[in-house]
Amino acid sequence: MRLNCSQLDNMPSLVHVIVVGAGSRGENYSMFASVHPDRMKVVAVADPRKYARTKLQKKHNISEENVFDDWRGVAERDKFADAVFVCTPDRLHKEPAVAFARKGYHLLLEKPMATTAEDCREIVEACTQSGVMLCVGHVLRYDPIVHKIKELIDAGLVGDVVHIQHLEPVGFYHFAHAFVRGNWRNEAESSFSLLAKSCHDIDLIHHWAGARRCVKVSSFGSLSHFNKQNKPAGAADRCLECPVEKKCPYSASKIYLDQVKKGNTGWPMSVICTDSSVDIESVTEALRTGAYGRCVYECDNDVCTNQVVNMEFEGGLTAAFTMVAFTEEICKRRTTIYGSKGELSYDGHDVHVFDFLSQQRTKHTPQCLAPKNFGMHGHGVADYHLTDAFISAVASDDASLIRSGPEETLHSHLLVFEAERSRLENKVLHCADIQAK
Repeated sequence: MRLNCSQLDNMPSLVHVIVVGAGSRGENYSMFASVHPDRMKVVAVADPRKYARTKLQKKHNISEENVFDDWRGVAERDKFADAVFVCTPDRLHKEPAVAFARKGYHLLLEKPMATTAEDCREIVEACTQSGVMLCVGHVLRYDPIVHKIKELIDAGLVGDVVHIQHLEPVGFYHFAHAFVRGNWRNEAESSFSLLAKSCHDIDLIHHWAGARRCVKVSSFGSLSHFNKQNKPAGAADRCLECPVEKKCPYSASKIYLDQVKKGNTGWPMSVICTDSSVDIESVTEALRTGAYGRCVYECDNDVCTNQVVNMEFEGGLTAAFTMVAFTEEICKRRTTIYGSKGELSYDGHDVHVFDFLSQQRTKHTPQCLAPKNFGMHGHGVADYHLTDAFISAVASDDASLIRSGPEETLHSHLLVFEAERSRLENKVLHCADIQAK
């Protein structure tokens, strides 16, 4: 649902927001205040990194008294805003989310909610008890194309949904960046890749399945290729010093340095320069001394590069999800939904429905309006619509505008945890009531 102009004109006063975690996600969501200064204002920021918090402070003209190096300093103050964007690393979601919910702040919480089922439940309980809204950053729920797919299913265009097939192609250099060299490479430091990368996708399948509950799940996957055994002969431990770097598709020089030489300073270059602006000198130094300059075959990564999840829902609906690192496309999901009256297909660009009765194929094109350059790579316009929905919900005190609220999001997260348990235990799990565990 998108609000029309007359609805926006009737919105209550400006929504004041605190940003906790001024990295890529926090900076991205806070951009909404620059696009709509009449609807949202960033009034405080908390981040242990001086460069990140100062950058956000200058961008939004935040007073010095509201700039913190720790979120706890914010939580100790009396409530002075309407909402908090919690964009800390995955393992640091629960504490601030619970603390700010108990203070009465509405929450936009970056996905995943948390890295354990217990912590996810605690966050939902804190929000429920405090009567605050929780919007989890399942941005794909707000993608106009994904929303159109849900509308077509609910309208009965494919009849009874019988099977859902869904693929996430992560992208060869994206995976190397985030899950081999980067913040999500190591489960002990972040989380397993199905949760970190693909809780979006399990959530979508759960969403498209409607009211039907998942009754069985199985999963298989492993870490492929990115290990010491596959290191090329003669390769160095760092790309800038490597004599065979030019023959390596995962070369950090290619992924980062060559791009900044072409004038590209956005993602992923912006991620590796945490203490300075992005230029040739700062990127070179980051590759010389930092984590992103390491050989992909000499990292401390341990998360899956490829994984499949098979699900059976009530009524016989089955679903198959695949996540794979080694792809040309970056996060251009592909989906086929098979129904009793038709087949819906999405190739990452267009949605088509083939009707069995007429044997006609129809293209469905939703409006995808959003400001240019708002959003993370691979999310299209969804980041904008997520933030728009959350700010609208807070402004109008209408939680129904949030498509990724607490209970449904908790249920899809629990399904992710069960899928990973299936992989680790190598068995089919019967989800009699995963909410009750």
